[in-house]
Amino acid sequence: MANHLYQGDLPDGLDLGPVVAIDCEAMGLHAHRDRLCLVQMSGGDGEAHMVQVARGQTEAPNLCRMLEDPQVLKLFHFGRFDIALMYHSFGALTAPVYCTKIASKLVRTYTDRHGLKYLLQELLGVDISKHQQSSDWGAAELSAAQLDYAASDVLHLHRLRDALDEMLTREGRAELAQACFDFLPVRAKLDIAGWPDTDIFAHS
Repeated sequence: MANHLYQGDLPDGLDLGPVVAIDCEAMGLHAHRDRLCLVQMSGGDGEAHMVQVARGQTEAPNLCRMLEDPQVLKLFHFGRFDIALMYHSFGALTAPVYCTKIASKLVRTYTDRHGLKYLLQELLGVDISKHQQSSDWGAAELSAAQLDYAASDVLHLHRLRDALDEMLTREGRAELAQACFDFLPVRAKLDIAGWPDTDIFAHS
């Protein structure tokens, strides 16, 4: 496994393949208030590619090209936040997407534990540390421990998707899951537009 850190954008010519796992680190969990600090990605080959985002940065052409590429499937765990954050930061709406948390909630109805750590333990037998989850991602220089933590959030998503797809097919919910994934970018836009906590489908 190797971590590759870039400043501001992905390098020209880097091809991460047709399915890219993505996660973001920010100064907090409020997309309007807390700035995007790091975008980590993996093509499923054990390599992690990370883009450190500068304060006030509003463009990342190579990254955004990949986010909007209809031929590249983007894998997330709780993609709603990451998609909204990158849309708010760069104006690029990520699609098409797959979210392992949504898949888990649709098929692992025997538990309320849908965090990535629990999913990896149960379905893949992989243990990851969440020790760096609340660290300062806005620091000018990120530590090796921070980068290793960031990488761990994307390195296993390809295998996790395979495991969840088997369960979704077995339970007859694959089509429903796909419809949710297709709607996810719109849900993220609603968050940014001012309806983060409102169920617009509710009667009142």
